[in-house]
Amino acid sequence: MTASISEPVEGPPGLIIFFLYLLVAYLIGTIPFGLILAKLCGHGDIRKIGSGNIGATNVLRTGSKPLALATLFLDAIKGAIFIGVLSFIATSPSAPRNDEHYAIILAIGLFAVIGHCFPVWLKFKGGKGVATALGIFLAATPLAGLAAIGAWIVTALISKTSSLSALVAVLIAPIVTFFIYGQTPALVAFLITALIWWRHKDNIKRLIKGEEPKISFKKEK
Repeated sequence: MTASISEPVEGPPGLIIFFLYLLVAYLIGTIPFGLILAKLCGHGDIRKIGSGNIGATNVLRTGSKPLALATLFLDAIKGAIFIGVLSFIATSPSAPRNDEHYAIILAIGLFAVIGHCFPVWLKFKGGKGVATALGIFLAATPLAGLAAIGAWIVTALISKTSSLSALVAVLIAPIVTFFIYGQTPALVAFLITALIWWRHKDNIKRLIKGEEPKISFKKEK
């Protein structure tokens, strides 16, 4: 009998384990790397500059590109590593990775994104979840993740706008997921996308008005 990550969900004990996975994913997602790194590097509370966000884009407003890149990297891998390891240890090499497998992995990843957006340690006021979501897509559905990252890069080069790049990237992910990994995983991926679009509602309003700021490497007070 082959092992599959979907098997622990079957039955009451399996549901408890699955909910523990979700809890761990959420707690990992709540780690505010941008806030921590900014304070450690002497930039104070990142929430008091720029947009007040704890993500890499706002960290870039400190004027430190290495710090922003470090934040981007850590936010991307904090959920990806957990679900990557979980997927590896819970699935035997011979076990098929079907729709259910990818849907469960993405559901666990969704809670990492929720943790980043609504960290209990910061009174549920966190980031917008883009880097964490891209990391999740890359670990859970690699081809969708690569497509999303590619879309972000192309849009950023053309528009020079971080928020628009993020919106396009996370919109591409569920579409690619649907055609490659199946309908159920795509539905979960869409939930991640919907959360991030909702977190960008103010950015969307500014984009419509043509008032959204471009990507800047200048330090802001």
